[in-house]
Amino acid sequence: MTTLRIFVVPLLATSLALAGCKTGEVDAGSQAPAVSVRVAEVTAADTQGVPLRFSGIVRASQRATLTFQVSGTLKARAVELGQGVAAGEVLARVYNPALEPARDSARARLDELTAQYEQAGREWERASRLHQRGVVSEQNLEQIAARRDALKASVATAEAALAEASRRLEESALRAPFAGRVEALLVEKGEFVAAGQPVMRLSSPAGQEVEIRVPAYLLEQIRLGQSVPVWPVQDRSLPPVTGAVVEIAQASAIRGELHPVLVRLPEAALSSGQPVEVGIRPRYRGALTVPLLAVVRDVDGTRVFRVRGRRAERVPVAVERVVGERVVVRSETLQAGDRVVYAGMTRLVDGDAVEVR
Repeated sequence: MTTLRIFVVPLLATSLALAGCKTGEVDAGSQAPAVSVRVAEVTAADTQGVPLRFSGIVRASQRATLTFQVSGTLKARAVELGQGVAAGEVLARVYNPALEPARDSARARLDELTAQYEQAGREWERASRLHQRGVVSEQNLEQIAARRDALKASVATAEAALAEASRRLEESALRAPFAGRVEALLVEKGEFVAAGQPVMRLSSPAGQEVEIRVPAYLLEQIRLGQSVPVWPVQDRSLPPVTGAVVEIAQASAIRGELHPVLVRLPEAALSSGQPVEVGIRPRYRGALTVPLLAVVRDVDGTRVFRVRGRRAERVPVAVERVVGERVVVRSETLQAGDRVVYAGMTRLVDGDAVEVR
């Protein structure tokens, strides 16, 4: 219905131009009869436009790009693309020839220092008994105690070194941080993997979301928790899914930049990777609206005919949005409560006398 009315506007303007030509041919001394018209009031109210659609891709809410913390050659990969995994399951392993020797060396060093510390402890106990009998001097006893304490500190250092070496060896195995599905495999078996290099991507089916990017002027009209329609692009005959806004970016000073808005989707409503469109309905506060048929277009732009007294005057307007049966317009002179013509404009020119039906 709205599309047909939009095409009526140029036709009305053409008829208006023809009417103007005919009027110009009338003798200046003759008085034209009043044109019968219908009018409607200009309104100012908070209105909502049709939803603006923004594209996005459905993705899992919980997802991770997995990496090894140690470098090495990918020795084994226990999963395939699309495979489901459990939390803590080993997904892949790398081989680094320095890891096991480092752990074994740290363990041997700890064993050596532990034996020395225990021996120093026994020596101190014997020296302490001899000191009580006056055989060992106080100075010798203090030296033995100092050696014992130094060995105790060395044992603690060796324990930390062994723990670090063991941890690095454990990190040669890549484990799933949560239950999910393998989305991508980024390294093949036998390839060298640097520490921190992405190896595979994992996603959880527990929740879904879609990120869209909107212009800055819409950010102030979006609120957390706001319900928004989400349409599947591949099958537009399906009804929209209702999503909820969970994150809104802060507006920046960069002109023309688009800002991310995150929408949470109902569980299992759509498939990951599916293209969708999210609808954001803009609100216009205190906007001037006129009937759709009241707007005409001529060579100078878009205008409406305002009725004052028994005369019609042409008022320029700028069309912003179509909202149902009305149009949101901007004008320097038009005000709320003014009456504009929406029927009978085919024989109307600026300054004509009118008769309101």
